[in-house]
Amino acid sequence: MRRIEKIQIIKNVGSSWFALGVNILVGIFLSPFILHRLGDAAFGIWVLIFSLTGFYGIFDFGIRSSIVRYVSKYTATHDQDEVSGLINTAMFTYTCVGALSVVITLVGCIYVDRVFHVLPEFQSTARWLLLMVGISVALGFPLGVFGGMLEGLQKFYILNWTNIVSSLFRVALIVFYLNRGAGLLTVALITVGLPLLASFVRAAVALRSLPVTFAWKYVERSSFRHMANYSGITFMIIVASRLRFKTDALVIGKFLGAAAITYFYAGSRLVDYAGEVLSSLAQIFVPMSSQSDAAENMDRLRKIFVAGNRACALTTLPMTAVFMIMGKSIIEVWVGKKYVAQGFPVLLTLIVPYTLMLVQSASSRILFGMGKHGKFAVVALIEGAANLILSILLVRPFGILGDAIGTAIPLAGTFLLFMPFHLCSRLGIRVTTYLRQAYVLPLMLCAPMAVVLVLMQHWFVAHTYRQLAMQLVAGGLAYTACVGWAFVTDRALHVGDLAPSAGKLIPEIPPLPPAVEGDPEDV
Repeated sequence: MRRIEKIQIIKNVGSSWFALGVNILVGIFLSPFILHRLGDAAFGIWVLIFSLTGFYGIFDFGIRSSIVRYVSKYTATHDQDEVSGLINTAMFTYTCVGALSVVITLVGCIYVDRVFHVLPEFQSTARWLLLMVGISVALGFPLGVFGGMLEGLQKFYILNWTNIVSSLFRVALIVFYLNRGAGLLTVALITVGLPLLASFVRAAVALRSLPVTFAWKYVERSSFRHMANYSGITFMIIVASRLRFKTDALVIGKFLGAAAITYFYAGSRLVDYAGEVLSSLAQIFVPMSSQSDAAENMDRLRKIFVAGNRACALTTLPMTAVFMIMGKSIIEVWVGKKYVAQGFPVLLTLIVPYTLMLVQSASSRILFGMGKHGKFAVVALIEGAANLILSILLVRPFGILGDAIGTAIPLAGTFLLFMPFHLCSRLGIRVTTYLRQAYVLPLMLCAPMAVVLVLMQHWFVAHTYRQLAMQLVAGGLAYTACVGWAFVTDRALHVGDLAPSAGKLIPEIPPLPPAVEGDPEDV
């Protein structure tokens, strides 16, 4: 890689992880703080409403991903006219989507207490909370154009630093007002208001970095077709993602009540934190792979695939070890001992399939960057539907654990049986070569850390933040030493020969019909 590109990667990944560290620390501190001041029922409504409005992301229709892809592509080819058409068309489309979201929010405010088990004393609060969050999400659609521009320009550090400042202000304001007797709606106003302010800052930076003139004449059908061909498939993945990760609170709230969501949250939120860590790392692979695909540099795509997933494994596996070995202590120290009995089984159920997904985080981003994510979209949609059906069937007899099992089974199937074979087929790499080069080293480096954590747990079980920190530091030092050795000896970054072998490769999966996958040139 060129020196400038390496510096860009370091800036993006470094700021992403710093921002993520801040967000995780904020979550670790703020979630129990809000929970213990508002109570299980109010906190459950908080999670329920944010999960419900999370489905508004379906109305993105994959436009954000098309902005990232085509901004990176058109800036690489210095095509300013195409950029102007893309941004103006996306802004117009997002404005229409935002208006639709407001209408849906107003209707939802009328029926939210009838659809879910909301206690009478919280019904008015639930309506106002939905109205507040729904309108902020609606405004976020057109403002999201500028975030997509920054991602396409690989200026992730701008997004990250605005997130950091927003998160720190959010903590300060929420603590200030809750200590003075404020309630759920005040917390919500702070939570949704600060990101909107950050979005205006990003807009100013994005337009300074990539000047675009906004005018009706730049709203073009051709730009819309390009977005539709690419984002139509992405839309399927967005729907699948919502079915995967946003239905749990809704299913539990419908069949078990809002308070039960809090117990599920105690285990599932830890897994979500791991996902956020990997998302902050893997996001850089979309513009990188898009530029490599535009240059028809297949060798570089193969290296991004293997090295990227190795980096994801180096990040995921230690977190998996910590959650499996120390999960009970983490939940007890974080939100309280009464949440361990139900929260820890949820954590154990979800962590294995999530690990399979997270160690392959670069794979889906590469498919997006290449515009070859059609088959993945179909598989993800099937998985999401299976997730929802299984969760509904299992939540009544097995409670929140049944909902977790309904999520785990389809998720494991996608990332065991489909993803590795599909990417290796696309890029012309043997599956065994990919698995060996991407995952053997991370597994070896994580093993000493796991041993240290098990020994520490046998020595004493952590019941306080201080004891938890002692165990995490001991395990972290072991892992840091191993990873440091890997970088010093150049084993962490080295990628061996990935050229297609003369032997038989995994056969290519037959292409989907054009109506599903779209024109390969446009996608």
